[in-house]
Amino acid sequence: MKFGIPVYPGSNCDRDVGWVIEKVLGHEVVYLWHKDRDLKGIDCVIVPGGFSYGDYLRAGAMAKLSPITEEICEFAERGGLVMGICNGFQILLESGLLPGAMLPNKTLSFICKFVHLKVENVDTPFTNLYKKGEVVRIPIAHAEGNYTCPPETLKEIEENGQVVVRYSSPEGVVSPEFNPNGSLNNIAGICNKRGNVFGLMPHPERASEAILGSTDGLRMFQSIVEGVLKA
Repeated sequence: MKFGIPVYPGSNCDRDVGWVIEKVLGHEVVYLWHKDRDLKGIDCVIVPGGFSYGDYLRAGAMAKLSPITEEICEFAERGGLVMGICNGFQILLESGLLPGAMLPNKTLSFICKFVHLKVENVDTPFTNLYKKGEVVRIPIAHAEGNYTCPPETLKEIEENGQVVVRYSSPEGVVSPEFNPNGSLNNIAGICNKRGNVFGLMPHPERASEAILGSTDGLRMFQSIVEGVLKA
């Protein structure tokens, strides 16, 4: 497979994602500069974390105007697989590929720690190797991860099964006490209606090797590979 990873001024997790794809999984990576308008024949885009454009205005607000983001949006409209991690999720929200928006964390502080996630939807190209209800341990690192949306949008994404992962206890209990940032309904990651676009605030690339303390995130990347190769 050939993965495209866009690089914006301020991106800092692009090489982390690239390491997992190239060194851990053994697939090809192409880094896409923010001024590029050529996706170079990739099979999947992973928009990485970081602080694109310094998070000026809002996290992801300027990155959505980049030429490469326009190409990613067209790729997604054609059914291409797009995954956004942390700042990448924020960019997908700002660009309209996913519904909702991000607010500052309820603590008004940057949070960097391992959290537990309950997998709610395993019928996506990004989670098909997990079991429904499984609890995984993956770290977060963000200041604006407080997901919000209008009540009607929240109702729609819940009814459509678009909530893919939620913050939970190690046992899978979903409640406010296990919500690190104040996100509506403990939402940690969502997909679009078609299921080809997925964004999450936790960093699966930081939980893809045992030396990092968890390998629970690796199956997200493996799910993509297995799904595409089967297709």
